[in-house]
Amino acid sequence: MPEQITLYTAKICPWAHRAELALKESKLPYTRYEIDLKNKPEWYAPKVNPASKVPAIAFGGPEVEADHPSPESQKIAESGVIIELVADLAKNAELLPSDPILRAKARFFIETVTPAFAGAWRAFLARGEDPEAIFKAVDVIQGLLPAEGYAVGQWSIADAAVLPFFARAEVSLKNDIGAYEEGKGKATWEKLETDPKYARFKKYFNDLKSRDSFKETFYPEVIINTYSQLYARPVKAAA
Repeated sequence: MPEQITLYTAKICPWAHRAELALKESKLPYTRYEIDLKNKPEWYAPKVNPASKVPAIAFGGPEVEADHPSPESQKIAESGVIIELVADLAKNAELLPSDPILRAKARFFIETVTPAFAGAWRAFLARGEDPEAIFKAVDVIQGLLPAEGYAVGQWSIADAAVLPFFARAEVSLKNDIGAYEEGKGKATWEKLETDPKYARFKKYFNDLKSRDSFKETFYPEVIINTYSQLYARPVKAAA
């Protein structure tokens, strides 16, 4: 009987999405508990994660209701830590390659791609900064990808770590949600989809989206509704 795992997560959060993708791919049984980030339960910080962030997991201990976490379970937070833990727990799944060089490459991919892509996309989304930074980030990604397959060939936690940001970028830009000039989001994503220069990224992203783990853990309507409120386009003053 495997140790019980409770994942504390939020549909809107890309960091939490990382953890759920890894858990889905691992085939480890887990209980999912949605945390309302705007109205977090009073028990969450003292009993699960003192930083009051998601994701976090409760591992082991007795079977209890998710909103009454047992003090006997181990509480683990931070998405990068959790996805590596999941890889270690799932001994029958190659979520993190056994080869030390590939393990290092998976970690390097995460550490390089996350700030490059997420930083560029969020700057465009939230502040209307130049989308050229997104294309430069995709150039970096393509330079790291092998000719075929996922980040290090086989699917790994490297893919779980970056996919949530790609997916949220696609939804926000295709729906033109953001603090940029109207139409710029759609044009930016269209270039990524149609310019042959970005064909490798497009193939990689489509391969990631085709997996059941993604289809079962992504909620585009939540992204659209939330981002439409958070990143409303500034209203131009009347002339």
